[in-house]
Amino acid sequence: MFGDMLDNMQNKDIKTLGYVIRRTNYGEADRILTIITPSGKLTAMAKGVRKEKSKLAGGIEMFTLAEYNIHFGKGEFGILTGARMKKYYGGIIKDLNKLELAANILKKTSRAADGSDSPEFFDIVDQGLKAIDANSDLRMVETWCLLNMKRVGGEEINLYRDVLSQKLIENARYEWNTSEMAFAENANGEYGAEDIKLLRLMTKGDLRVVQRVKMHDGMMAKALRLAQMVI
Repeated sequence: MFGDMLDNMQNKDIKTLGYVIRRTNYGEADRILTIITPSGKLTAMAKGVRKEKSKLAGGIEMFTLAEYNIHFGKGEFGILTGARMKKYYGGIIKDLNKLELAANILKKTSRAADGSDSPEFFDIVDQGLKAIDANSDLRMVETWCLLNMKRVGGEEINLYRDVLSQKLIENARYEWNTSEMAFAENANGEYGAEDIKLLRLMTKGDLRVVQRVKMHDGMMAKALRLAQMVI
């Protein structure tokens, strides 16, 4: 799939929106960029970008939505020929907690999106960075991003049946079983019907929908703990 797409792009110029999710210095003035786009993850060389007067520098900053022009020849990487900033989420770098979460989301996206051409990885980064910059509940943002990375990667957690393949029921309590990626019934379990409804919403609706839901701290803390266990 994605490999075929890259083969078809040889000797072509493309224009795409994207976010730089990884930058690696190369040689004296170049950088190798990993960019998440609506068509998947691309790698491009930004030549001379570390020079003081480079016209590309502003468009390849982290936490920046930009429009990229990339030429794909027969080499290992595409060559970045243009980068125009569309939106810079500058509020992220002013707060250590925001910065740490945003960097972690980009790192996990880079790993999870390997070999995938799903547009949803781009959407996860796009919605996640917007929400972090806009002072949303960071626990909510992290939970939503992690659960949806798992889902888009084809490893959706089971929020409808327990480890015995029985339907989850309204008045039962459950504990999460990481090895089975499902709930196990436990009379003293910390997860109840409301918690499970929230987790289902997290993996179905977009982040803007989730942000409108009122929830208490305990629910959010439990949802985050589960999300951190699954990815």
